[in-house]
Amino acid sequence: MTARGNERRAVFRDDRDRRYFLEVLSGAAERFGLRWHAYVLMDNLYHLLGETLHANLSQAMQWLQVRYTVWFNRRHQRVGHLFQGRYKAILLEAESAAWELSRYVHLNPVRLGALGLGKADQQRSRRGLSVTVDPQQVRERIQRLGHYRWSSYRAYVGLTDSPHWLTTETVLAMGGGRARQQRARNYRQYVEEAIREGRVASPWERLEGQLLLGRAEFIRQMKRRIKGNAREQPQLRGLQEKRSFEQIVKAVEEHKGEKWTEFRDRRGDWGRDVALYLARHYGGMRLRELAEQAGALDYGSVQMAVRRFGQRQQRDKSVQEIVARLRKQLFYVET
Repeated sequence: MTARGNERRAVFRDDRDRRYFLEVLSGAAERFGLRWHAYVLMDNLYHLLGETLHANLSQAMQWLQVRYTVWFNRRHQRVGHLFQGRYKAILLEAESAAWELSRYVHLNPVRLGALGLGKADQQRSRRGLSVTVDPQQVRERIQRLGHYRWSSYRAYVGLTDSPHWLTTETVLAMGGGRARQQRARNYRQYVEEAIREGRVASPWERLEGQLLLGRAEFIRQMKRRIKGNAREQPQLRGLQEKRSFEQIVKAVEEHKGEKWTEFRDRRGDWGRDVALYLARHYGGMRLRELAEQAGALDYGSVQMAVRRFGQRQQRDKSVQEIVARLRKQLFYVET
């Protein structure tokens, strides 16, 4: 999970702010049954690697951000939003992604242009351009990382005690080693390797639908399990199984027990319009593309048909039930 300050302004002005935010993290863990595996607090953002035990992440994060915002505003005599919109979260496969993602979180304090690890430096690296590694910069990066107090990295590598609400062993165990000290050394080597090479690979580049991170089988399973309304939650659109217009038409044909050519031009029949509606709002198809696929229609006619069907659905319960069944069949979306 991550959130940035509104207008990129600071959400942590001093160490007292940071200490209170960590208290709120502790409270969230106890109140909502969360497990925090890693964190980093920067001036204008935070990153958290957490685990929910009760499918209550939205409730927990709302509580966390509201509680901190109220306290921050009172202390600094300000009003209004502190964070830039809703927090962002991804769902990851722990076995394949948590190890790498924890490193990415912990490297935030050294991803700076002054240390040769800024955005421009990383972009050059990803384009395959040569990266000059300055030994002095490497030493400065490692030193800064080891001294940065507002992340869980120091607890991971044994430089400080771990707070009771932070779980480090789950991630550390992924790097191998029987004893805790060995696991900590393995993790430290893993993180410092990226610093020495000057390349901090971003796991965000491999996100599926801006929401999932993991192996191909995990992605397939999650796509089938995730439920939601894509119109109300646009980030889910990228996770839905893609369906061609032909597949949508076939599902409508099966539901009606008629062929497309039999009901397509029938006046007042909902069959054509529900196919257009589903393809537009859940299949992500453009109006001009739909006009070509549907046949005998132009852009304006498709637009009007989709709008008209949406209005009909709002007032007709039987039509709502038809749409719900087709959505579930085609896109694995529950209402």
